[in-house]
Amino acid sequence: MSFSDQAQKGMFSLIDNVPSDIQVSFEFFPPKNEKMNEKLWFALQKLAPLSPRFVSVTYGAGGSTRQLTHETVVRIQKETNLTAAAHLTCVSASKDEVDEVARSYWDAGIRHIVALRGDPPKGKKSYLPHPNGYSYASDLVAGLKKIGDFEISVAAYPEKHIEALNEEDDLENLKRKIDNGASRAITQLFFDPDVYLKFRDKAQKSGIDVPIVPGLMPITNFDQNIKFAKACGTSIPRWLLNLFNGLESDMETKKLLSISIAVEQVKHLIKNGVNEFHFYTLNRPDLTFTICRLLGIKSD
Repeated sequence: MSFSDQAQKGMFSLIDNVPSDIQVSFEFFPPKNEKMNEKLWFALQKLAPLSPRFVSVTYGAGGSTRQLTHETVVRIQKETNLTAAAHLTCVSASKDEVDEVARSYWDAGIRHIVALRGDPPKGKKSYLPHPNGYSYASDLVAGLKKIGDFEISVAAYPEKHIEALNEEDDLENLKRKIDNGASRAITQLFFDPDVYLKFRDKAQKSGIDVPIVPGLMPITNFDQNIKFAKACGTSIPRWLLNLFNGLESDMETKKLLSISIAVEQVKHLIKNGVNEFHFYTLNRPDLTFTICRLLGIKSD
């Protein structure tokens, strides 16, 4: 029985023995003011004892938070025991500008880059490569490898990128990124883990042999999460909508549901051989921390 069938019929089943080798990583976004900065550092301090494999810091649309991202990543690397990973995109920058940022990361001791094409700048409907820049993420990966022996993670899309012609075209693009030097793919968010599992199997059959890490976004704000999912082309299962229907003002029940759903998603993935997970925290650590604890990931 598929995960969706179980969810629809309320037949979640617990896994008694979660493997001891589960690894997690966490994604944050850079702060835009002092209040957001305090929130980010609270989130980092809350999640750091879980010993994540790495923590990453995003860019805003169109590279709009490039400097903030750089400052945040360097500070994490210098002031904590965490391994920091920096997002780097192709948008609105020449190759020389991107290379300069990459070299500055290398000089700061940062060895992990999340290499992305990036979203169009605000106000632009479609992506256009910079005339003197890296056109796509596959080109960026190749360029980064010429600068230093970075560990490079790239994006993968279980339901294909919204601009891809089809699933095969999207997988070919992912394979180009891997062939050019990426060592890991992290997926866009999804709600049905069977969607991820089908994508993983299809990717492996196409010759992609690096880890494809599921990207999970705990539902901290249902309406916001759904809006984000729609913008990414992520399907929203009927059972999920039914679970949250009528709970608009019941924050406590929604929080409990969010934890339960995320834990069952992870356990379903573990049953199918997955042992590494990337959490999109939205700088809100409580749900992610609780989920990890329920999975047996203990604080140091």
